[in-house]
Amino acid sequence: MARILIVEDDNDFREGLAETITDMNHVPFEADSCFSGLNALQQHNPDLIILDHRLGDADGLEFLRHMNKRVYPVPPVIILTAFATAADTVEAIKLGAFDHLLKPLSRNDLISTIERALQSGRHEEIVKSSSIILDSNDVIGNSAEMRKVLKLIGLAAVSNVTVLFLGETGSGKDVLAHLLHKASHPANAPFVAVNCAAIPAELLESELFGHVKGAFTGAISNRIGRFGQAQGGTLFLDEIGDMPLAMQAKLLRVIESKRFTPVGSTQEDIVDVRLVAATHHDLTEQVNRNHFREDLYHRLHVFPIQVPALRDRPEDISALATHFLNYFSNHTKKLSSAALSLLSSHSWTGNVRELRNVIEHACVTVRGTTIEENDIRNQLHPSPKIEISTDELLQLPLSEAVSALERMMIQRALRASQNNRAEAARQLGIHRQLLYAKLKEYDID
Repeated sequence: MARILIVEDDNDFREGLAETITDMNHVPFEADSCFSGLNALQQHNPDLIILDHRLGDADGLEFLRHMNKRVYPVPPVIILTAFATAADTVEAIKLGAFDHLLKPLSRNDLISTIERALQSGRHEEIVKSSSIILDSNDVIGNSAEMRKVLKLIGLAAVSNVTVLFLGETGSGKDVLAHLLHKASHPANAPFVAVNCAAIPAELLESELFGHVKGAFTGAISNRIGRFGQAQGGTLFLDEIGDMPLAMQAKLLRVIESKRFTPVGSTQEDIVDVRLVAATHHDLTEQVNRNHFREDLYHRLHVFPIQVPALRDRPEDISALATHFLNYFSNHTKKLSSAALSLLSSHSWTGNVRELRNVIEHACVTVRGTTIEENDIRNQLHPSPKIEISTDELLQLPLSEAVSALERMMIQRALRASQNNRAEAARQLGIHRQLLYAKLKEYDID
């Protein structure tokens, strides 16, 4: 039998929670504010706290901060909210909350979470934290898939662990990396981003490590590299899957030794940065094809976070579209219901970046205050057709029919495997090398 403190200012909801806890054969204690909750915390020493995020006199995050100063070890805390934001979710997990759940939630989900939280027991780690301030371009999404990502970011924020964001191009990996940085460092700590795919191989070493005067033709002065610029903060290596092998070996040495040498110098510099990387590639495939070092892969794959494609979280499309619309139109335009329906049904192969571009284009071209379905239809890239009927196949020459069928089956397998090429090859019953050849032959991305 556990003692469970409920801090909730909605009387009816609080009583419902207490009834559920009683039915579970636990003992509930009730408080209707942050102040009374902290007093009850001292009085009853609960084994678990169920905490509303928005209280009349404060918010749940303030309760957590005060609790961390007063109680040791701290009990698990389940935060409930009807108004979740990315910053609040990350901050709650960072401050030690066991979970951050959206209202309304089912009785079964509540019971399951309570049982798991009680099994986790008390913990001794106390996290000092300040509020995370997000700008207008930061991540939005309350889908179950995105909330899993945000909770992982909250867990990663309390340490200096290397984080690897995996996901399709345009899915928001760079925004999430910036969010992790804000949750991990003071406001004045540098965040330095490098797109490894956009810098020529022969310049990447100088870009990362800097150089000294005279190191090569054109090096007319000393230059601090991105590692040096990021000292005390975060270095974000975007598209690391495209980094040349020679550079991968040098990066591995920096990760292992915490030291780097500028180009042309004999003096080593000590590096103190939080390393965050991202790629749209399947790095296990890259390793198997000898395009990526296995030892570097294991160094980066300490805390992987899979970022879902936008089509896998369609419930976020409306909120994202509205967010971008308000940003680009300064809250002067709106989407018609038909336009919003069209956006919600689109496959978004370009993910959040594609959605952002479509909304920005509409805000520039539409003169009125309402953006209609026809205003955005021409901006949407048509989803590739991957089906072909038997009648259509029979009308083609044999070679074209075989090619059409192969293309259809490959695209089906890629979709079913969420673009995991190794899994797609397994489903098709062919070697990966043959699949790669077919992808190139049919120009399938």
